[in-house]
Amino acid sequence: MTAVLLAEDDEAIAAPLSRALGREGYDVTIEQTGPAALEQALAGGYDLLILDLGLPGIDGLEVCRQVRAHSSELAVLMLTARTDEVDFVVGLDAGADDYVGKPFRLAELMARVRALLRRRGGGEGSVVEVGGIRLEPAARRVLVNGTEIALANKEYELLRVLLEHAGHVVSRDTILAEVWGGVDLRGSKTLDMHMSWLRRKIGDEGPIAKRRITTIRGVGFRINTD
Repeated sequence: MTAVLLAEDDEAIAAPLSRALGREGYDVTIEQTGPAALEQALAGGYDLLILDLGLPGIDGLEVCRQVRAHSSELAVLMLTARTDEVDFVVGLDAGADDYVGKPFRLAELMARVRALLRRRGGGEGSVVEVGGIRLEPAARRVLVNGTEIALANKEYELLRVLLEHAGHVVSRDTILAEVWGGVDLRGSKTLDMHMSWLRRKIGDEGPIAKRRITTIRGVGFRINTD
């Protein structure tokens, strides 16, 4: 199980974020001070450190610097209420792999977490096969019932997100955050347009087509496992 160390002293942020990480299947440990977070991080056993910049005792920048001095493997995602570009650059220079400004949308933060863990995992990820659809990340190839199909970049990323959560509903906000990053497209038809193109290419349209992707109105989409 992927282990996440959450260093955040604001309970109003730490509690819901911890619950969201837990729902994604991560094992979460919360620390509320810089010294405690640094001790836990240096003890090892974690895959990701979500690090608030404004921790008491030792601030997040110093925690990050000391962690990086001892470990190059631990992924670090920095949280900061400071929105100046200079602060972001300083955080990255201290060794953070990515940063998210407060306030943040939970779906976007979770997407950043997944992307960061994939990058840090080394390689291109494992082959996923669900309901006759096979996704091969290393070759960036998709096969449907053994036949390779051509997908545009956004269609491929959309399918990947659905397959990673096969059998579960993926919210529209989560999809938008992971596939389109920080671009706010919540009021647009972009997602529905790309979903329509994806369905056509995987043979998911027509009166007798096997429905691989189910729309959950007002919520999101689910890719079926059978």
